[in-house]
Amino acid sequence: MSHKRCNGDVVREGAPERGPRTLRAEGALKAIAAGPQPERRLRAVLEQALVFAGASLAALYTPGDDRELLCLVESAGAPRTLYGVRDSYPAAGGSPVADAHRTGEALWIGPEEFAGSAESRHVPSSGFSLAVLPVRGDGGGCLLALTEHPEGFDADGRGCLEVIAEAVTCPVPAGPAESAETGELQPDAFTLAMDTGRAEVGDDILRLFGLAPEEFDGKVETLLGLTVPEDLPSLMSVTESDHMTIGERELEFRVLQPTGPPKWLRLSGRLLPGGDGRPALLVGTVADASTLRPDVTDVARVQRLAAALATAGTVRDVSQAVVAALRRPLRADRIALAELENDRLVVTVLDPPDPESWPELWRLEWRTEWPDAPVRAMPTLAAALREGRARIWPAGTGDLEPALADVGPGGLAVLPLPAGGRMAGACLIGWDTPHDFGPDERALLTASAGLAGQALMRAHAFDAEHELVGMLQRQLLPRRLPKLPGAVAVARYLPSTAGLELGGDWYDVIPLPDHHVALVIGDVQGHSAGAATLMGQMRTALRAYAVEGHPPDVVVSHANRLLTGMETDLFATCVYVDLDMEEGSAWCVRAGHLPPVLRHPDGSTEIAEVEGGPPLGVVAQADFPMSPLRLRPGTLIALTTDGLVETPESDIDEGMDRFAHALAVSAPAHLGLVADALLGNARRNDDVALLLVRYDGMALRPLRESWSVWRLPEAVRHARRFTRRTLRSWEVPDAVVDGVLLIVSELVTNALVHTDGKVRLDLTLIGDRLRVAVADASPRTPVKPTSIGWEATGGRGILLVEAMSAAWGTLPVSGGKQVWSEIPVGG
Repeated sequence: MSHKRCNGDVVREGAPERGPRTLRAEGALKAIAAGPQPERRLRAVLEQALVFAGASLAALYTPGDDRELLCLVESAGAPRTLYGVRDSYPAAGGSPVADAHRTGEALWIGPEEFAGSAESRHVPSSGFSLAVLPVRGDGGGCLLALTEHPEGFDADGRGCLEVIAEAVTCPVPAGPAESAETGELQPDAFTLAMDTGRAEVGDDILRLFGLAPEEFDGKVETLLGLTVPEDLPSLMSVTESDHMTIGERELEFRVLQPTGPPKWLRLSGRLLPGGDGRPALLVGTVADASTLRPDVTDVARVQRLAAALATAGTVRDVSQAVVAALRRPLRADRIALAELENDRLVVTVLDPPDPESWPELWRLEWRTEWPDAPVRAMPTLAAALREGRARIWPAGTGDLEPALADVGPGGLAVLPLPAGGRMAGACLIGWDTPHDFGPDERALLTASAGLAGQALMRAHAFDAEHELVGMLQRQLLPRRLPKLPGAVAVARYLPSTAGLELGGDWYDVIPLPDHHVALVIGDVQGHSAGAATLMGQMRTALRAYAVEGHPPDVVVSHANRLLTGMETDLFATCVYVDLDMEEGSAWCVRAGHLPPVLRHPDGSTEIAEVEGGPPLGVVAQADFPMSPLRLRPGTLIALTTDGLVETPESDIDEGMDRFAHALAVSAPAHLGLVADALLGNARRNDDVALLLVRYDGMALRPLRESWSVWRLPEAVRHARRFTRRTLRSWEVPDAVVDGVLLIVSELVTNALVHTDGKVRLDLTLIGDRLRVAVADASPRTPVKPTSIGWEATGGRGILLVEAMSAAWGTLPVSGGKQVWSEIPVGG
């Protein structure tokens, strides 16, 4: 067999019989070779591997100038980082690219074979098949293709890759940005210096953006500002040097128009590496996408769909990417994407979304945001899913059940979405008017189905992991905040949307004795399971030290020593505020964290001047000074983490000023709305915690008296006399006094008999409830006996206290304990 090849045109003599996809690929390659844009042929040829061979990625490597490296010339399909494909490989190395180049033989490598190779160590995942075909001609080279299909490349797919490898033999000229005759920039061309962002732009491009040449200031940001905001991420991926790689890139984006809908433009660009004092340059062209050939548009759609699906994290993201890629070029009237769960299709997106646009059966199953379509009610769909291949029904086909026929009365396409050896779901595309299915359109549907199925499986796993991460994060934070006397507290937590990483931000509200409350907010360094675990440990430790009755500086010091002794590489920051609800005062301790922001009743705000210590876990014997805060009723205390106020564009001080201003213009009567408004513009590349407390003051101030019990023979009688005088001055009814005196006698006697050190009696009356508390230096909690014999001489005191109290218990207090009893005194 002999053959000739030139610029993608392959002519065969005596060729063996080819499969249907190979024949279509040959036809497409001939059309590309005869096209009017030779500078785009190489990329267009590689894109045929996506359409006809079912590849996820295709790339061409040729020897470099020194012939020691095989360098990437061009690629098409999903981002290379997904598969660990590099810009170059040593020609003498052991990579499949180098092996195929040296031997001149094609390599077909399955997932198991590749997983056992040394090259698999550089790959994030090895669940794909690999094909490397040598390219004949001047200098040689290799065509690399990858597929995630579980069976790898079938015979027809291999035939497609063989003709594609032959079609890329001849060098393809790069499209120059400047005219060879005059050295001037072509009207439809541009150059962008990647280090400065300065751009030279042709007049035709400026006209597409609605700018006159004298109105353009040479900054790429000026052009980006005229685009549709939703398209900015894809544009930034090619205008930032960190994201752009060697080879041509192509994308479509929209430019805002003075009137009417945005205009679609297509950018084709190539990164030219810098060196020897020259900056890296992005050169290329921009054209009106509506004037380009439809067959090229369909192929480019596959490439862009692959790129969009590679970055789609959730099932919803995948569904929206598929709808965006298919409905417009296919001019479809409706499109649905659904996951297959057992015998039901769980719809993830419908376009249009209103129920009236869909068949009656679908409307009957519309229980939530989207309907669940039973597969058993659509046997034609079930058969298509079993066969695993795209099915098309033109207008007038009479063998469809109503649930499918009404989706596309003018034509229906059903795309099973295969992934991992099973069906991940299905995509239904319908037209209301008769639709003619061309061969290019059929190829687009087939290629899109494979890409969407693989992405849907990845996204389903991502959603499951994300839900698990969210559940774990919620378990580490308070389920609800306590009701506070004289104050209202609201908290919010926003996890980071960057991947599945657990955050380290936390908050807590801790009720303490004597109408005190501790407000805590903190942030553990990093985003990982270790950071989240440490966050839970620090929250528990601070709560335990606070409940023990330590002052704020001691609570934070204990937590610092605990973290230092854990021998972890992580550290934490926090703010601890001990708020006295009765007096309207607070003590604040800051450990490397943002200070509180106070909103006063007159609407003014203040970033509290609070002395700070180092972050927790850095210095074992650090000092954490306490700073006083004065609060008037109506004052709002706001504590937050750096994820809410820090951005790459501004420093943290500017962020705190913005936060204080947003707090000043808020309406503190509705704390939930205030919290939601403050988080409305939060950047989600970091997790965010926010704690708001409005201090209203206690409507009813408690009455308090204390007595230091001396260890004298008459100590209990003195305590009873102090209690009687106090209750008389508080006008407590006489019918209650005798019971209170009995409780005081039992608690004071137990403290004197069973402990050493100081004993203190505290009486508190608030409303119609009296609290008797006896504190001593022993941490041992009194034990209530399970049974008492008639001969026993002790153990009845606690039973008497329990019988005469509405509630009783013990609290740890500064190394000792406090035994308390509450007695109702109202009539």
